[in-house]
Amino acid sequence: MSVSAFSLTRFPGGISGLLQVAFLLILLLLLFKAAQLYLHRQWLLKAVQQFPHPPFHWLFGHKREFPLDQELQQLLKWVEKFPRACPRWLWGSNLFVVIYDPDYMKVIMGRSDPKALRTYKFLSPWIGYGLLLLNGQTWFQHRRMLTPAFHYDILKPYVAIMADSVRVMLDKWEKLISQDSPLEVFQHVSLMTLDSIMKCAFSYQGNIQLDRKSYSYVQAIGDLNRLVFTRVRNVLHQNNTIYRLSSNGRLSDQACQIAHKHTDQVIQQRKAQLKDEGELEKAKGKRRLDFLDILLFANMENGNSFSDKDLRAEVDTFMFEGHDTTASGISWILYALAAHPKHQQRCREEVQSLLGNGASITWDQLDQMPYTTMCIKEALRLYPPVPNVSRELTKPVTFPDGRSLPKGIVVSLSIYGLHHNPKVWPSPEVFDPSRFAPDSTRHSHSFLPFSGGPRNCIGKQFAMNELKVAVALTLLRFELLPDPTRIPFPVSRLVLRSKNGIHLYLRKLQ
Repeated sequence: MSVSAFSLTRFPGGISGLLQVAFLLILLLLLFKAAQLYLHRQWLLKAVQQFPHPPFHWLFGHKREFPLDQELQQLLKWVEKFPRACPRWLWGSNLFVVIYDPDYMKVIMGRSDPKALRTYKFLSPWIGYGLLLLNGQTWFQHRRMLTPAFHYDILKPYVAIMADSVRVMLDKWEKLISQDSPLEVFQHVSLMTLDSIMKCAFSYQGNIQLDRKSYSYVQAIGDLNRLVFTRVRNVLHQNNTIYRLSSNGRLSDQACQIAHKHTDQVIQQRKAQLKDEGELEKAKGKRRLDFLDILLFANMENGNSFSDKDLRAEVDTFMFEGHDTTASGISWILYALAAHPKHQQRCREEVQSLLGNGASITWDQLDQMPYTTMCIKEALRLYPPVPNVSRELTKPVTFPDGRSLPKGIVVSLSIYGLHHNPKVWPSPEVFDPSRFAPDSTRHSHSFLPFSGGPRNCIGKQFAMNELKVAVALTLLRFELLPDPTRIPFPVSRLVLRSKNGIHLYLRKLQ
């Protein structure tokens, strides 16, 4: 007591002195941080000085030029005005260089730069570190392990499974349609592609499209698509603690729980099946294993190098990428055909001559519908399922026109911008399937619906097969017409969406 009293009496300014010192240290720290940010910003300005761009606010960057749901439309203005590439400032010292030129694409995709984790890291609470987010040697090992799951011997029997899933969807549509009201197709297509991927790649038994529990998973994926995209563009939500306290953060946590519960059930169901010796021997006796069995056997045989966490990440990744991207592709293709009835009818006639009433469709027949394939590719050009991907440069790069960027710059490869670039595709907004005629020529990197280079989509053949099966069987059953009062409005998310849904009139063919 006496010591304490003496201390307070002896040093009456002690507490205020400590506060002054603390304040001074905080001020110095803030000044140091401000100097860091200023120097980094000056470095960025110098790094992109060869690339013209519109004026930007020192704090808010180009935010005012890019309203959330108008990004794609603003991007196309830049594509016309700024050749090949343009820097985009998000805020402060945060920028990426958007590229939309095939020569530039070829240079970047031919390198081994990693995904830009400053943006992709926000996906990790949802899909973990699977093929989409991994880099380096671990990515290479996982890619090599999973490549056999997409061998044509594995993909061939999937065609019949895909056809069954499509027919379930079309049967539902027959019961739902009326002459007076259009149908919003994206949700139905999403359930169909989820049903298909579950049965093909995950040995699932059941019918996702008739199970109302699956609706919550599809809804959760839609929410996460939007939430991750908007988080990347919100400076306050870069911090995990602040984000978790926000309404978006809480919604994201709930959606992740729903997604993880779904994938955990798929993994546990297959694990339970493999405990049966007969099923295990049957799986081991296959010449080639399907996607989930490859993962489960890798986990059983070498759990140290391929853990339960790795298994879950790959399942979450492919469950999302294997159904949501194809759902986007199919929905936009159906809209494109509805909006262009002459091309739709020509595709229908081709499919009718090949498949008759569509009672069956085989692997070999998928390569015998050239005009339908041309229309599918043209729709994928106009509406690429993945609008952009990002890379972080690990070493300097010099482009064919002599301009260069240093190590550390984030490059956004705008597939949407590339596909709508008038210097690459004349009259880019016109639906013209002849661009993909067998005798047509184009730049090797002018059409990238499945990305390109060593990190291209591992399931691109699976996806193309599903697109062809869905389009062919739909055209045999229905005539498609657009809803003129609700023209789809493309918005940029992780996967291309329509702000107002994709509404079509469906008329049953006799």
